[in-house]
Amino acid sequence: MPTASPVPSRAQAAVRRRAGELATAATRQLEESHSWYADLSAQERAWVAQVAQAGIADFVAWLAAGTHGGPARPGAIFASAPRELTRSITLAQTLSLLREVVRVVESRVESVVRAEDVVVVREAILRYSSEVAFGAALVYAEAAEQRGAWDARLEALVLDAVLRGEVDESIRSQASALGWTATTGVVVVVGRAPAPDESGIEGVLSHLHRAAARRHLAVIAGVQGRRLVAVLGQVQDVTAEVSALADCFGDGPLVHGVVVDDLVEGALSAAAAMAGYDASGGWPACPRPCPASDLLPERALAGDEWARHELVTTVWEPLRAQPALLRTAEIHLDTKGGLEGTARALFVHVNTVRYRLGKITDATGYDLGEPHDAFTVRTALTIGRLLEVTSNN
Repeated sequence: MPTASPVPSRAQAAVRRRAGELATAATRQLEESHSWYADLSAQERAWVAQVAQAGIADFVAWLAAGTHGGPARPGAIFASAPRELTRSITLAQTLSLLREVVRVVESRVESVVRAEDVVVVREAILRYSSEVAFGAALVYAEAAEQRGAWDARLEALVLDAVLRGEVDESIRSQASALGWTATTGVVVVVGRAPAPDESGIEGVLSHLHRAAARRHLAVIAGVQGRRLVAVLGQVQDVTAEVSALADCFGDGPLVHGVVVDDLVEGALSAAAAMAGYDASGGWPACPRPCPASDLLPERALAGDEWARHELVTTVWEPLRAQPALLRTAEIHLDTKGGLEGTARALFVHVNTVRYRLGKITDATGYDLGEPHDAFTVRTALTIGRLLEVTSNN
């Protein structure tokens, strides 16, 4: 590779003297050639002007470093406002900006330096533009990494607020900063966190975010111990949506809470989902995904007071209000002979038993012919009887 010719000190001094003029010309060229520049705010345009000036200054410093030039310093170019600028304009726009700076310097080199120095300065411009383009890409990569780390911390904060039921306007604003736009159809899903690959927990969450985006769902998620917890928004068919995301979770139970209207009510869905997931080991054959409401007896046995209250309210009290149905349910659950055995124990026709079982399903939502439904009703009746005994003592 041929050795680069040194840039004479007189040429360096000439470029330095005209630096302000060159930066102004580059900014003016941006205004004329790029529509995105006109859409920037006054503050953002001021940042771009600073970057253009810094680019000229860095070029002068680079020329002064010697025959081969020093390393381009994109960090110094963006030092005026690195984070703000990378949020305001894209990498492609930044490269356009740097190209305009280089193009202006190159187009005016004949009027800036002596004729005998033109070729060597143009060679230097080409080397510098190549270095600074790669450097700008590095600046954006680092900014994206920092932004990703910040977003991860913010997402964990918002998720924690939802789980604790402490969503206020500041949390709503932070959720919006993460891209949360859901105004309805909010549900919390809990499952085992999958084993992370080489990208770690970030890879697990990225996979979930991408899958949710394909379903046009909003998502806020985090790994808590061995659990992966996700708050989904814009859910219309909860079973279908959660099933579509099942591969983002590890093996084992996948439990979701009730669908609520917004993040403020998210704690209701979260409490049910977390309690359901913790109690799901009591029902090895539970479906995947499983509504937390299907795990009421397991949750009640695990100490979930809300589940106990729900069983009493939805099963015990409706049946207690209709003694014939309560008696039929208890006899049927304790009789091995099915419909005929229940009919003999009650001294009624089997069709009467069949009719009453239908009314029990209407009153409670549970079918005593289904094993887990029967277990749910039995648990509810046991809790109800215990409460009745306690209140009478």
